[in-house]
Amino acid sequence: MSNPTRLAILEELTIYHAMDQKQQLLDALANSQALELDLSQVAEIDTAGLQLLILAKREAGQQSKELSIVAHSPAVRQTIDFCNLAAFFGDPVVISAHEHA
Repeated sequence: MSNPTRLAILEELTIYHAMDQKQQLLDALANSQALELDLSQVAEIDTAGLQLLILAKREAGQQSKELSIVAHSPAVRQTIDFCNLAAFFGDPVVISAHEHA
C-alpha cells in the first residue's frame, strides 16, 4: 500500500466550517487509499464536527480505505472521550508532554 495522505485540519470543527470541511475530507479520501487526519490544531469541536469525523470514518470503511486520526487536540480528545467514541475511531490517543492533567 502507498504512503498515507496526511490532512491537517487547522480551523475549528464546528457547524460554521462543516460544509467546507465535509467536501475537503471527502475529496482527500477519494484521492487516497489511506488518509491520516491531523487534528492537533483544532481548538473547538461541536456535534457537527463530530458527525463529520464519523461520516468520514464510515465512508472510508465503505470504500475499503483507511482513515485514522494521528494527532488529537485536547478539545478533540475530550469530545471523543465524552461521547465514548474512542473504540469507534480506534486510533491511539497520544497526550503530548506539554499538556497537564
